[in-house]
Amino acid sequence: MRYDVVVVGGGPAGTVAAEDLAKAGRKVAFIDRAGRIKPCGGAIPPRLIADFNIPDSQIVARIQTARMISPTQRRVDIPIEDGFVGMVDREHFDEFLRERANKAGADRVTGTFLRIERSEGGPTVVYREKATGQEARLDTRLIIGADGARSDVARAEVPGGDKIPYVIAYHEIIKAPDKVGDYDPMRCDVIYNGAISPDFYGWVFPHGASASVGMGTGVDGVDLKKATSDLRIASGLAECETIRREGAPIPLQPLDRWDNGHDVVLAGDAAGVVAPSSGEGIYYAMAGGRVAATAAQAALASGRAKDLQLARKLFMKEHKTVFRALRAMQDAYYKSDERRERFVSLCHDVDVQRLTFEAYMNKRLVKKRPLAHLKIGIKNIAHLARLVPETYA
Repeated sequence: MRYDVVVVGGGPAGTVAAEDLAKAGRKVAFIDRAGRIKPCGGAIPPRLIADFNIPDSQIVARIQTARMISPTQRRVDIPIEDGFVGMVDREHFDEFLRERANKAGADRVTGTFLRIERSEGGPTVVYREKATGQEARLDTRLIIGADGARSDVARAEVPGGDKIPYVIAYHEIIKAPDKVGDYDPMRCDVIYNGAISPDFYGWVFPHGASASVGMGTGVDGVDLKKATSDLRIASGLAECETIRREGAPIPLQPLDRWDNGHDVVLAGDAAGVVAPSSGEGIYYAMAGGRVAATAAQAALASGRAKDLQLARKLFMKEHKTVFRALRAMQDAYYKSDERRERFVSLCHDVDVQRLTFEAYMNKRLVKKRPLAHLKIGIKNIAHLARLVPETYA
């Protein structure tokens, strides 16, 4: 049997691609490494819930407020108006997506990707079966590489796939406290402090009965476990029971090319589609899986390998502007504690709060209030030029 598409990876990107293709009538399989849980804060915006039909049963918490904390412990609470940010636990959320793809008709294969072999009949995905430890093969026409930030598929098949920049994220899932310190089960805390992360941020994200406490950094030599321990102490969560610990690379820049020009296209972290500044990845991974499936469908229908380029074109057409704005913000404000202090100060501004969350919730920059954009631009320049005192509020 030859598949139309074999998807390497069983995370949000791979499962969405597999489900979409199966629903379109294609013969598809996805390879999943069972037992791996992606370290992730778990936030999903309303657009994701709507676009990908996520049921309430997967939402373990509904966040009403985001708190920004500066290096000097200044706190800015940003209310989430007209809705909420949903929180999921990746251990259960990813499995839900895998089961849904399987029910849609995608064959689920449990094992570890090894390589791609090619013959006159087309490509073959070689993997190691989890149950037997033996090599096995899946013949296919096309391959979607959705196997994470250090994608073996990307490194072997796509130019630049071995050079993608990333940060290392580490978090600890803890048993959520009933009442400890300032912990709020309906509030996400984002900590901008060089003592926790010299180039990114730390977080405390509620997950209902549990919570994610962690940080990310691209700086070599940072002790991630110590930084997270310090964050737990500062947040009053040091004595909470630790359920599990996880770490993984998170890419922060989309690759310039997502296909090999023949039979492979990338999706999700493998393509580098995690938002700069925020590190948000679940929505963009699922959107990336969807456009990869669209591109595969087009290539299968036309017989033109060039149609695989549609994946990147469709994704960047919708999200390029947001990614550029977030990259500019990270480059401007994450360089020092003095800059981080100013960034949190800027978050006091109501226009900043509203436009930021409108963009986050809907995944596009808001154009309906040009005067607000102008005001924010002026305030941003004033902060970067140190024309505004750090005590601004």
